[in-house]
Amino acid sequence: MVHAPGIADHPGTALCSVWARRPEAAHALAGRFDAEVATDVDQLLESVDAVAFAVPPAVQAEIAVRAARAGKHLVLEKPIAATLRDAQALADAVGEAGVASLVVLTRRYAPETKELLAQLQRTGGWTGADARWLNGGILSGPFADSPWRHDRGALDDVGPHVFDLLDAALGPITGVLAANRSATGLWQVLLEHESGATSTASLSQTLPIQPPIAELTIYGEHGARSLPRGGTSAQDCFAALLDDFVAMVGSGTTEHPLDVRRGLHLQRVTALARERAGL
Repeated sequence: MVHAPGIADHPGTALCSVWARRPEAAHALAGRFDAEVATDVDQLLESVDAVAFAVPPAVQAEIAVRAARAGKHLVLEKPIAATLRDAQALADAVGEAGVASLVVLTRRYAPETKELLAQLQRTGGWTGADARWLNGGILSGPFADSPWRHDRGALDDVGPHVFDLLDAALGPITGVLAANRSATGLWQVLLEHESGATSTASLSQTLPIQPPIAELTIYGEHGARSLPRGGTSAQDCFAALLDDFVAMVGSGTTEHPLDVRRGLHLQRVTALARERAGL
């Protein structure tokens, strides 16, 4: 839906090879973009300079460590791993290999998000924020048959997006004051920030809401500011990610605000929320 067409269409990248756990899926995708099909991960790594992942977190973490050690740059989905321990191992492997990495935190690459965050930083004085990401993503549609999403829920799937935005708006998240998952899968999380601010997040993928709700409001001594609804498409955000990624690889840069270390930080926040909820 996003990764393959984005890589194939971007002027700085080429979709060379595709590997999937199901060979028929790899052939179907590769055929659309005139790419080769790798029979295994080793063959994939031998034929590319970078790997973009669109697999479950546990699968990503294992293969991404191998890819980093092979000197391949990484475009990682969130969460970057299934566990905090595996996320740390991945971040360590990337650091030791000196490869570039970016995490697909989609909304952070949108111009309207960058403009809002720059405005918040200029003015300061923000004391809190509320975020609501509510949809029926695992009830129907392309992700309804995703086992890891059903198992881990909205906290692991949309949580990293929301925590990243709250963290960027109010400063680093330093703790989880409270967290609860209802019987229906609704997560409600109260966060504390290094700045002294607090924020709340409501997360669900089991509510049949149309259109889905994706709202972020920041408030403080200058009133309230909100992230515009809708905005830049996921495809255009991914193109902006690839702009940064190509520039990183070309210049030998391995640090970025949204690199694997960001993914590790968000994994810690997710783990704290799950622990606080007693899960």
